[in-house]
Amino acid sequence: MISSRNARAPLNLAFASLMAMGLGACGSVGGFGGFGGSQPVEVAEPPPPPELPATIRSEEIVGRWGLASYQNPADRSRTEKAALSQCKNPYVIGAGSSGGVIMHLADQATPQELRLKGSPGGKNYIGPAGPIGEQDREIVSFDGRVLVTRFLDKDAGTRYGNMVYVRCSPRA
Repeated sequence: MISSRNARAPLNLAFASLMAMGLGACGSVGGFGGFGGSQPVEVAEPPPPPELPATIRSEEIVGRWGLASYQNPADRSRTEKAALSQCKNPYVIGAGSSGGVIMHLADQATPQELRLKGSPGGKNYIGPAGPIGEQDREIVSFDGRVLVTRFLDKDAGTRYGNMVYVRCSPRA
């Protein structure tokens, strides 16, 4: 005759095995209480660094400009004269509704509002809102009368070169 104590041993072993398998599944499926590897863990991304203000205000570049470009820095003076001759058909930089300027991005037919942005190194850029990126152009120089920019995107920079904007005289 089997004692009741001996009969329970296999049942206790089976119960313990089922519990072990159940607890093991919790860690891999994310069961009880969300402990487990399959539950997505949300990691907060750090906020983007604040946009630094440019040392050039958008109002300073709004207006009518003659436009030309050069690749070779030795051609800059000649290119400024060529840009001035374009004032009969000027490139217009407009004022944006939220403080930016209305200009074209590289290879875009429709102008849009762009921001003037500063950088920790003191350089100024023109581009879409947000961090400085490939769609932006660096302001190489600006003296109030002549604005020289260059696209950061290497392909656009090669195709467009240094863009020279010469301020057109006010209409008489």
